[in-house]
Amino acid sequence: MRRYAILAPGLFASRAAKTAHGVIAYSGDATVAVVDPDHAGTRVRDAVPYLQHDAPVVATLDDALAYAPNALLVGVAPPGGALPPTWRASILRALDARLEVVSGLHQFLADDPEFAAAARRSGAQLRDVRTPPPPRLFTGAAYDVAARIVLTVGSDCAVGKMTASLELVRAARDRGERARFVATGQTGIMIAGSGTAIDRVIADFASGAAEELALANAPHADLLFIEGQGGINHPAFAPVTLALLYGSAPDALVLVHLATRTHVEDFGTPLLSLPRLVETYESVIATVKPAKVAGIALNTHGLSDDAARRAIERAARDTGLPCDDVVRHGPHGLYDAIAPALAHKTRPLR
Repeated sequence: MRRYAILAPGLFASRAAKTAHGVIAYSGDATVAVVDPDHAGTRVRDAVPYLQHDAPVVATLDDALAYAPNALLVGVAPPGGALPPTWRASILRALDARLEVVSGLHQFLADDPEFAAAARRSGAQLRDVRTPPPPRLFTGAAYDVAARIVLTVGSDCAVGKMTASLELVRAARDRGERARFVATGQTGIMIAGSGTAIDRVIADFASGAAEELALANAPHADLLFIEGQGGINHPAFAPVTLALLYGSAPDALVLVHLATRTHVEDFGTPLLSLPRLVETYESVIATVKPAKVAGIALNTHGLSDDAARRAIERAARDTGLPCDDVVRHGPHGLYDAIAPALAHKTRPLR
């Protein structure tokens, strides 16, 4: 088991640290300290209340070493995936202290000559979780797996697709299903211990990489929840969404939306309405391997309980589909409502 010190200086309480937040909330590895001088002297739950975790927040990596970590996690995924230059000294200090350094950045730390030399000197490990697999074209073999496959799809990036997938897996297991979470992004890989960061795979091979995830995980479960990425009308990341939509060969979809968001983040593109999103996802995949949206996982973070209830009721009314917030209310209600739609395989058009 890893004992993480998490590096997130100046950013831990922001959404930029969603990698840190996801690992703290869902990983089986322990978090023993967080490095963020802006919140030094507090606990994780003080800086990010919904995490409900008592690890200390400290000012420097040297302070974190007092809590006996054996790994350093780069806890943010900044736009473009580059390492902030001011963080280099902390990573070098961690390597000198023989900590494994785990990173989900697009900039691979193992390719950095200074980091690689420091790791060789100390015997420490550098783990870049976004390293892509060997190229593999889609073959259609995923159509024939016995496991039922559910893909979470979204209205945008960072709306809760990974969280919804993890929570629904938990509910499925509680109901006796042999269910499994399949990671397709850096944070999910850190939580699951395996997976492929689809956004690092060459475009021609992205659907093949998604198919390989389905093939590799299907023997170990009867129900796979595959973590979605991007959004179908996202100007930058829709290609990643399409690769998963076609390559993972889902039998059903779960649509995830952040109730307070109206435009694609950082682009200003208007989000499609929930009925339009349901129609679009279903019509796009209908030409290859039909799959229906079974339900809506609505992220009501930031809303009062009353406002959240109204948003959930409105989404259910507008789409005619089961809807709930799987974090605020737990996943069992939504899972039970969609379980009948997840009980059967669908066939491709061929």
